[in-house]
Order: sequence, then structure tokens, then C-alpha cells
Amino acid sequence: MCTLLAAPPAGVVIWSDDALSVVAVDEPGYPGFTRVVWNAHVKEMTDLSPADRDRVMRAVWAVEAAQRDVLAPHKVNVASFGNMTPHVHWHVIPRYADDAHFPNPTWGARQRDPSAAAVAVRTALLAELHATIRERMADA
Repeated sequence: MCTLLAAPPAGVVIWSDDALSVVAVDEPGYPGFTRVVWNAHVKEMTDLSPADRDRVMRAVWAVEAAQRDVLAPHKVNVASFGNMTPHVHWHVIPRYADDAHFPNPTWGARQRDPSAAAVAVRTALLAELHATIRERMADA
């Protein structure tokens, strides 16, 4: 049932080991958007052992904590969908009151054009965010 993914997850891999990958997602207007991906093909969290479920969530919380410390978002959205790609992965999305969709979900109705200056400031923090994620993953 659990075979490795045929291709690496889309985006830039920030951190990876045999079980998990933490991936920076290139989502315009949302610098810091990150996915935590279980490397072996598993459809649902309950297909994982309790220890592996805990491992996934420790990684999700490490990413969230890094985003909060470095990016200081208004809110962090954490979600697992996988309807199009039925595979265990979590979206960790820093949100701001001035982002394009806030307070709606990122796939919801666009509310405004985001400030290019604000997005640039957040984008400039990505190297620090990725370093902090790698540091946090050592303890996850």
C-alpha cells in the first residue's frame, strides 16, 4: 500500500528525511505558504500508525511555530485537503488581514489586491523562515 511518491512534491524542499518533506509552495501573494508531506503514498492520516501521525503533526507544529516567530502573521491556517491528490499532506499558510482573501480561505473570494510592499517584506524573510524551519525540524 505504501510506495514512495513517483515525483518529489511540487515546490522547493526546505527539509526532508525518509518519512517527511517540508516544502515551500510558490503561491503568489502568500510568501511562507508551506506543505508538510508524508513521503510514502498514504491516503488518510488514519492509514498511518499513531507514532507516524504524531510525527506528521510535530512537523506541522514546527512549521507553524517558525512562521509565527519569523513572519508574525495575523493567523496561521492549517489544513489537510487532498481531494485532488489523495495523499497525506498538510498546508500551513500564514495569513494577514491585508492578504488577498482575508478573512476568507485562500481559495475563497478575493477581497482586495494585496500590498506589493507588504508581500515584498514577507518575501524578504523567506531565507530566515526556511532556516528556522530546518532548525525546528531537528527537534520535531
